[in-house]
Amino acid sequence: MRIGIVTATYPPSRNGVATSTALFVRGLRALGHEVRVFAPRHPAQYRQPGWVEEGEVYRLPTSFRAARLLGAPADYPVLLHPRSLTRRLPLDDLDVLHTMHPFLAGRLALDWSRRPGRVTGRRAPVVYTAHTQYDQYLHYSPVPPRLAAPAMRRHVVEFAAQVDAVLAPGQAMQEMLRRYGYAGEVQLFPNPVDLSAFTAADGGPLDGAAFRVQYGLNPQAPLAMYLGRLAPEKNLEALLAAFALARQSRPEVQLAVVGDGPSYAELSRRLPPGAVLTGGLPYAQVPLALAAADVFVTASTSEVLPMSMIEALAARAPLVAARSPAALDLIQEGVNGHVTGPQAEALAQGLLAALDPRALPGLRRGAWDTARTYDLSRRAQALAELYSGLLDRC
Repeated sequence: MRIGIVTATYPPSRNGVATSTALFVRGLRALGHEVRVFAPRHPAQYRQPGWVEEGEVYRLPTSFRAARLLGAPADYPVLLHPRSLTRRLPLDDLDVLHTMHPFLAGRLALDWSRRPGRVTGRRAPVVYTAHTQYDQYLHYSPVPPRLAAPAMRRHVVEFAAQVDAVLAPGQAMQEMLRRYGYAGEVQLFPNPVDLSAFTAADGGPLDGAAFRVQYGLNPQAPLAMYLGRLAPEKNLEALLAAFALARQSRPEVQLAVVGDGPSYAELSRRLPPGAVLTGGLPYAQVPLALAAADVFVTASTSEVLPMSMIEALAARAPLVAARSPAALDLIQEGVNGHVTGPQAEALAQGLLAALDPRALPGLRRGAWDTARTYDLSRRAQALAELYSGLLDRC
């Protein structure tokens, strides 16, 4: 198949949607499909002399000024309409288009699916994966949330009604689309993880000792880790408070906070003893970072199915998470982690329970067993079969 992926974020951007999209692209290409990615230009491409695109990637115009005005992360430029550039894009022989966004990227996918010059003479089916609970991010918008929310929900529902298949990585997104008013089918379709990136040559876990040395962490003491965006909606204040409480019972416990975002500066000023802040890491370094962790911890209550939590499981790090849609989807209580309340006291208790030397080995085995169900080869094959089914029907 010739597959077009139309996305508003893609590597070198560092976020879950970019990562999962790139993994699916790699998995589909490994199966022999021709995949063309249409993604925003990114400033890091020009700052990295050795940057080389992986396969066919067609970069579209972006606005960095608009990204700043909207409060978007520095590595998340705002996509602009390609206009005259469209004529030079290889669009007319695509069999199927898949978009991760209901806004401009989605609009482009719909428009391109029914271009008059299509080789087949018929429109291409369009797939939409709903990744983001947009109402959780309206505080970044210059429009007051009470005005922006109804318009945003209406737009998402109207867009979903126009595509041929709507996918959701977790139950939270299925429920969100229902709350917005979408009445069509929403197929549960989890994100993938490349297990080979988290596996040593002997088939066991990677050795994270070098990460601990690099950031001055005790190689023998237990280490909790948060990896993700540093932003107000991640409830990082509760995370730090929970860590401080846990250290009252076990002073040797350490915390590594890995990531970047608008809360970085404030977080760096408020780190408690025993915690380190690494900043953002290139994706290639994520497996070794997570391999250093004994437990992955998050206080966020808005997670859908973040790549970082699936990757933590692949690194054999059990999850300790405040109750969120992602936590309920991923965690089997006492098997691969613990779901807690969002309060610092509850999160601290969950952290201490997971780090108990009597429980931790079993939780690590449970984490790996869970991660295997998200293996990239399985998920890519399932996506290819979904595309084939749409082509048979359309």
